[in-house]
Amino acid sequence: MPHHPADDRPAVAVRVLSVASEAYPLVKTGGLADVAGALPAAVAPHGVEVTTLLPGYPAVLKALGRAKVVHRWPDLLGTPARLLAGKLSGHPLLVLEAPELFTRDGGPYAAPSGRDFDDNWRRFAALARAAADLASGGVSGRSYDVLHAHDWQAGLAPAYLRYAPATDAVARSVVTVHNIAFQGRFDAGVFPHLGLPDAAFAIDGVEYYGGVGFLKGGLESADAITTVSPSYAQEIRSAEFGMGLEGLIAARADRVSGIVNGIDPAVWSPEADGALAQRYSVRTLARRTANKRAVEAAFALDPGDGPVFCVISRLTWQKGMDVLAECIDALVGMGGRLAVLGSGDLGLEQAFYLAGERHPGRVGVRIGYDEPLSHLLQGGSDAILIPSRFEPCGLTQLYGLAYGCVPVVARTGGLADTIIDANVAALAAEVATGVMFAPVSAPCLTGAIQRAVALYRQPERWAAIQRRGMRMDFSWAASGLAYARLYGGLM
Repeated sequence: MPHHPADDRPAVAVRVLSVASEAYPLVKTGGLADVAGALPAAVAPHGVEVTTLLPGYPAVLKALGRAKVVHRWPDLLGTPARLLAGKLSGHPLLVLEAPELFTRDGGPYAAPSGRDFDDNWRRFAALARAAADLASGGVSGRSYDVLHAHDWQAGLAPAYLRYAPATDAVARSVVTVHNIAFQGRFDAGVFPHLGLPDAAFAIDGVEYYGGVGFLKGGLESADAITTVSPSYAQEIRSAEFGMGLEGLIAARADRVSGIVNGIDPAVWSPEADGALAQRYSVRTLARRTANKRAVEAAFALDPGDGPVFCVISRLTWQKGMDVLAECIDALVGMGGRLAVLGSGDLGLEQAFYLAGERHPGRVGVRIGYDEPLSHLLQGGSDAILIPSRFEPCGLTQLYGLAYGCVPVVARTGGLADTIIDANVAALAAEVATGVMFAPVSAPCLTGAIQRAVALYRQPERWAAIQRRGMRMDFSWAASGLAYARLYGGLM
């Protein structure tokens, strides 16, 4: 008989249902999609089979094509729905098809105008209800050991398991907090429509400051809570970072852990990346110059040998973009250039546009998101600026490390866990991988940029920092093992 690589997979010991509002490559607005998309392959070598449950957005249904219907709900929170089966990068996929909820123009959460859909509470409560039915034996032929809910959009799933399971065969549950600032808070008037018993509307249930908290309900009900970095798991126990949920997190501290996100080397590799003008490796760093020229062309920057800094980010207060906007004149004054890719607050978008007008050829701005362009920026920029006020994990700094694009980051959350600051001791020990600063203020960020420019002007030292970052292993190998152990421990 012919041998297939799948024959080498370990026997499935744990079956996990991972429920998320997005997963790469089917639908993506941020890092959550990367994590949900990469998780199945990351844990498969450890005997864990992950089935991913996604909403049936138009793009997801189009990618799914003709699919088998495995279950029907005549009335799922007021609308008929079907469950479709398919594959996500070779792993089991389930899609909740509910046209009234998910077949509409716009993104996963907002209309084309940018305003959140008014019925997001019902859309994602239906997703959570479907997940809970699957994880408690309510769908014939489907059973799971662990329900893994990601962020507020799936947050009610553990609450449904706790208060309204379909049968007695209830899986254990995990909630992963990708960003505690987004909590899914809704008016108390939605509660009667959720299909939860009255007892669930309580301080130790889904009630939250007089309304309904989707993430809060999940955090109260889950058997385990994870965040996407160890530092963030500690930070969210404080009022500064907990966003009102710090008391709950502290009370359940024995259930809270942090697992750093990984990156997919099949997607993020400068040696194989088709979005680059020139591929390269840690041994052929000089080839990055072709990508730098391509970045300059794409952002209308004057060609030159000075450092190109990039930003690939949501343009928001959380990401520290208001502070960066204050530092642009100083950055240009040091001989740097800046390429900005992102979108967000209109006022911040305007601030970057105005900086581009003040400094033509030195500052280039592209509003929006462009996946191939984000790869080119990592492959051609000299450094990436990430001045976040809080950052649960961050992925762009990991992409930067992999591509030799030196991260300049705030000392917070996952940024602090993944970057080694180029201070005197780290440089002497030859372990530095980036530049770190705190607190997030214009003087501190300006100082960090100044340090980065000074290092850039020492080519051998700069190349050593680049190579060190490129040799670091931020694949999903270690993170996958950590998740597998978490699932096994719940069993």
